[in-house]
Amino acid sequence: MDYLQAAIIAVVEGITEFLPISSTGHMIIFEKLMGLDSSPLLNVYKITIQFGAILSVICLYWRRFIQSADFYFKLFVAFLPSAVFGFILSDLIDKMLGSVMIVAVSMIAGGVVLIFIDSWLKNENPDNLEITYPKALKIGLFQVISMIPGISRSAATIIGGMCQKLNRSQAAEFSFFLAVPTMFAASVWELKKYYADINASNISLLIFGNVIAFIVAALAIKFFINFLIRHGFKLFGYYRIIAGGVILVMLLAGIDLNLTD
Repeated sequence: MDYLQAAIIAVVEGITEFLPISSTGHMIIFEKLMGLDSSPLLNVYKITIQFGAILSVICLYWRRFIQSADFYFKLFVAFLPSAVFGFILSDLIDKMLGSVMIVAVSMIAGGVVLIFIDSWLKNENPDNLEITYPKALKIGLFQVISMIPGISRSAATIIGGMCQKLNRSQAAEFSFFLAVPTMFAASVWELKKYYADINASNISLLIFGNVIAFIVAALAIKFFINFLIRHGFKLFGYYRIIAGGVILVMLLAGIDLNLTD
């Protein structure tokens, strides 16, 4: 993997991590388009650049992260279901991640939901609606659904928030906040498998990727909030269906899309 390929992967990560379009599905497409095969370096790189994306949320919303201990308690309550189910179902999740067909079908199914979600859940609540502990827990339970590869953590938690009567922007922002502990814990958990592959020869590449993922993720978050307020989810739904269809076509064409070593 050269620096150009690393930059493209970091851009894909930054754009797709917080948009409801599935970062996993897009990684599959772009890795294969660039002729990249699974390797320890590639795996370490994809895990570590998530820290850059996480940092973008903290920098954009730093005031929210210093406002009160209550904020962190609610994030912990929302994070807890994923921590518990992720630990219990880790082997099953790894098996599902190895199935590109599951990723493609999940992307398409999620796209159909996003096309209709605005008409199903019409929430016009004020901007300062409080997120209670029960609501935080229920959003966290929706996040568990995103353990199915291709569902999109962002899509699941935003829909979960809207089901708790949050409006679009409130649901999206809480999804961003919840991404911080969730992605951090998941990245650390995965990184322990590959930490031995981090060395002086590739550290500069990892830093390079984190910087790009940070910048692109920050821009993607700003774009997403503004777009969401004006236009809703429908366009993202159509896009997910197209992207999932591309993966299915690649599978039918006999292209090896294996996600495991």
